[in-house]
Amino acid sequence: MSLSTTHSRSSTSASRKAALASWIGSAVEYYDFFIYGTAAALVFGKIFFPSFDPVTATIAAFATFGVGYVTRPIGAIVLGHVGDIYGRKRVLTFTLLLMGASTFMVGLLPTYNQIGIAAPVLLVILRMLQGLSAAGEQAGANSMTLEHAPAHRRAFFTSFTLSGTQAGLILATLVFLPISALPEDQMLSWGWRIPFFLSALVVAVGMWVRRTLPETPAFQENEGKSQKAPVTMLFTSNKANVLRVIFAALVSVVSTIFSVFTLSYAVNTMHIPRATMLTVLVLANVIALGAIPAFASLSDRIGRKPVFIFGALGSAALIWPYMWAISVVNIPLIFFFGLVLSGVVYSAANGVWPSLYGEMFGTRVRLSGMAIGTQIGFALGGFAPTISASILETGPTGWMPVAAFVTLTAVISATSVATCRETYKMAMEQLG
Repeated sequence: MSLSTTHSRSSTSASRKAALASWIGSAVEYYDFFIYGTAAALVFGKIFFPSFDPVTATIAAFATFGVGYVTRPIGAIVLGHVGDIYGRKRVLTFTLLLMGASTFMVGLLPTYNQIGIAAPVLLVILRMLQGLSAAGEQAGANSMTLEHAPAHRRAFFTSFTLSGTQAGLILATLVFLPISALPEDQMLSWGWRIPFFLSALVVAVGMWVRRTLPETPAFQENEGKSQKAPVTMLFTSNKANVLRVIFAALVSVVSTIFSVFTLSYAVNTMHIPRATMLTVLVLANVIALGAIPAFASLSDRIGRKPVFIFGALGSAALIWPYMWAISVVNIPLIFFFGLVLSGVVYSAANGVWPSLYGEMFGTRVRLSGMAIGTQIGFALGGFAPTISASILETGPTGWMPVAAFVTLTAVISATSVATCRETYKMAMEQLG
């Protein structure tokens, strides 16, 4: 029986169920991941690094955010290997439980004033566990959805993983809106813990949705065919595509700068109200919920590469007026450029990469290839707020080095994708 025959028997209902499970699972996973970023921007510098001056404390808090990306390549190798040998579903169950447990425990942590240096050390350890989980989640969910999807709509169905990521960011930001309205002493003493405790509830929802999801036809067809380890196979015949994904994944710098660094810059440096900037984040991601599947569907008709490259280069250009608007405290333009940048243009790249990267690899190495390539590339995205806080200058044009940094990474990403082959019309068995 051919792979294409097996794949064609994946019913529409199974495709939809896989997309829904990926959407909800990613929303849960990245709710947990993003509440940490919001807390790092607004709270952690004050309660875990109070002995530092405000600028150094902010850099240190952003560094703990970035630490989660250090362990992501390790998680990618381990969980990618497991997922390519034992199946996508096992990885997705493990990652959800690990993320939920580590996030809940962040909410239990004592502060620096209570236990001293042990507090930030424990914070870093839990953040590293979050990174291990995130490494396997996105690649596993993307592989699961891609391999269940109808041949002519792979990008559309796979984009639901990223729509779920946006939903997780929306939920995380919405939870922090009432917390940010608390008096400063209450927010710093107990209010910040509430979003982390709520992770237990959202993880339970995710586990309930994923409990009956079947393994993919493509994986079942290939299961047991090769005795060679997936990672060995990957680096034997797919090194070039791994490198392409690493450089393409640098587009993630746009996301972390927008959602973490500019939030801190606007609130702590330009003294724009927290609620204003959190509202920008929420609205941008609400728009992205529609834009991501729309751009993915477009790529099913005209190809992955032009849509992704438009998103990367458009983001490289739009980061300049957005940061300028923040620097002059022009609230209407902050909303306008923020919504266009993150809600619309960045969604073109964000909605297409799950299918674009996944289609570079064959089934036997797909999860490993996506996980390792993206997580190494995402590591720079994770440290982008730390880098940006370090290169931010004083004065009215102090934001320009940060905008230049974002532009450089987005252009590198677009250039890498320009070297890829187009895959949107290929059958599943031809991929890789």
